[in-house]
Amino acid sequence: MRRTASPFSLILLGLGAFLLALAPLLTWYVGPEAKKTPLDTDITTVFNGTGTYFDAQAVKPRHDQRLTITRQVRGDVADGDASGNAVWDVSTSVDSDSSLPASDPRDALQWTTERWVTNRKTNMPVHCCQEKPRFEGEAYLKFPFDVEERSYRWWDSTLGATVELDYSGRKKVQGFEGMRFTGKVKAAKTGTRLVPGKLVGVDKSQVLAEEWYANHGIELIADPATGRILYAAVGPRKTLRAPGSDKDAMVLLDSKKIAFTEKTQRAQVKLADRDSGKLKTLTSTAPMGAGAAGAVLLLTGGVFVVRGQRTREIS
Repeated sequence: MRRTASPFSLILLGLGAFLLALAPLLTWYVGPEAKKTPLDTDITTVFNGTGTYFDAQAVKPRHDQRLTITRQVRGDVADGDASGNAVWDVSTSVDSDSSLPASDPRDALQWTTERWVTNRKTNMPVHCCQEKPRFEGEAYLKFPFDVEERSYRWWDSTLGATVELDYSGRKKVQGFEGMRFTGKVKAAKTGTRLVPGKLVGVDKSQVLAEEWYANHGIELIADPATGRILYAAVGPRKTLRAPGSDKDAMVLLDSKKIAFTEKTQRAQVKLADRDSGKLKTLTSTAPMGAGAAGAVLLLTGGVFVVRGQRTREIS
């Protein structure tokens, strides 16, 4: 007598085998592929704080003024490599209330443009694609995926070098827990600028003053899964010194703390929650679910096949 399995048991066996094959595929291919920096990033983050800045028109410092840092990050999809590099164009402006809203960023107290290229998987710098300036380190606008409880080398564009940020525990931002990293920058010479001698206490019409930079404190809180920065606070201090002097003669910009606005925090947390949820689904929930469901379906299908065979033997 010919023995044949029921269509239902074959369907269960087929689905079970498919889900068991899908589980390692999600774990070893789909999940890792999802851990890539996006090419089409288009994000604006805003910092607010108070401090001192030099008013070039009035030729004097302004104290206890509200300061705003606006950073726009746009991905260059055309120059980015879907399998390797992410190319981001970054515009950063520092404004007082008198220059906001600014239709032209050149009216800001400070305005810089940069072009950053990173490896989409490791977040390490890639020196290509008209990168400007050349930068190093491990953390920039974001941390690598799967952030570790250790120190990271963070690139400080104003310093033109990396700063070591130490892991300082966990902290919640708008109810979402992240990993906190902190550090400081000691005063360092970053360049020179031709200014009237009287601004730096030199009895000359023009003098090549030294530009110095320090940071009272850097605090970054990152999403552990994606490396997205949920909260950022900096304390920049930029000054001018007479050539060869070890004392600040004029303050260009000084703030103890300029930090993400609440609106920016909420936006960053929303994106981190969405993206980390997707990663968890692809790397953990889905593979485990597919494996468990596949095993159950295979077992159930096998039971139906055996029972069907026994029933036909008896009949």
